[in-house]
Amino acid sequence: MGGFYVKLVFVTSVPEDVGTVGALRAVAHHLTANDILVVSGDLVSDVPPGAVAALHRRHDAVVTAMLCSVPVSGPSESGSSGGKDKTKKAVVHNIVGLDPTKEFLLYIATAAEVEKDYKIQKSILRAVGQMDIRTDLMDAYMYAFKRSALQEVLDQKENFRSLRQDVLPYLVRSQLRSEVLSNGTPQAEENGSEKVGSHKNKALLSRILSNSSTTSFHDLHAYGTNESIPVRKTHKCCVYIPASSKYCARLYSIQAYSDINRDVIGEASHLSGYSFSAQNNIIHPSAQLGSKSTVGPHCMLGEGSQMGDKCSVKRSVIGRHCRIGSNVKIANSVVMDHVTIGDGCSIQGSVICSNVQLQERAVLRDCQVGAGFVVTAACEYKGEALARKEK
Repeated sequence: MGGFYVKLVFVTSVPEDVGTVGALRAVAHHLTANDILVVSGDLVSDVPPGAVAALHRRHDAVVTAMLCSVPVSGPSESGSSGGKDKTKKAVVHNIVGLDPTKEFLLYIATAAEVEKDYKIQKSILRAVGQMDIRTDLMDAYMYAFKRSALQEVLDQKENFRSLRQDVLPYLVRSQLRSEVLSNGTPQAEENGSEKVGSHKNKALLSRILSNSSTTSFHDLHAYGTNESIPVRKTHKCCVYIPASSKYCARLYSIQAYSDINRDVIGEASHLSGYSFSAQNNIIHPSAQLGSKSTVGPHCMLGEGSQMGDKCSVKRSVIGRHCRIGSNVKIANSVVMDHVTIGDGCSIQGSVICSNVQLQERAVLRDCQVGAGFVVTAACEYKGEALARKEK
């Protein structure tokens, strides 16, 4: 039976402080296809990348960004780490302007730009005619780019560092700079300020752009009905918005990591690859539970893990080959692989990395414990980040 092979090239010499644009510059000589797909390594989603690529190619766009509905319990882009925040505040991820078909991205202001009161320039609204303003969409950091257009930006905008904060807004803004040619001289709209010279040209451009309210922004005519003044058709920036049934989240923070783990053993259980029991949890066949120990709904006990008597696990994920003593309580937490937890420990709202050892009667509340750390017996920590000191 035949198959196909994918050639993978890993580039490890990219400095950490160059941003996503700098990383693309470092690998640009490897990019040879007409269209390329850029995906963040911290995206957790069941959306097929091919769906984004198909929309991108159908519209011959310079960029297509995947924007997802903000999950109710999901991560915030602020990156704040979590256990201390008991109530989740509403976070404005972006202000996004879409055309009536919801396939073209007409305007975007990133979260870093958004203030309490945000004003959209009249020139933008005049240009697009009709625009659906959304504040409930999260940039999933999956982009399809026309390689030639991206390369042009990389070459010309040396100060750009971020795809999300620099490149995407730049491409969206530049599509609105429709050039009306008068006497052979282009007069462009720059930075939202109208620079179209004559009243006649303004009226013609307004009539052409008004077509966006009936079909889509990019269904523009090259000429007016009775005019001979050409209008250069803009490039296209598209948006792919998955169905609400699709899962999409970003690992911005420790809190996000905990949220996504709970989602994967909850409403997004199809991502886990496991079958749930009648008790709506996952207990690996090789795992062992002591007498009177309980593993509640939306919990996972991984391969080879052992739990002593009278333990309680609620809304938590426990990894592989963990050793858990008796009378241990674990709630709203993630315990990674090869963790040892002594008798009488209590863990709540915490993330415990691999190879950690908790000695007897240790208490953790809203903590993050780095790999290999030893929590001494009977110690109590709240809201702490614990890690081994580097030698």
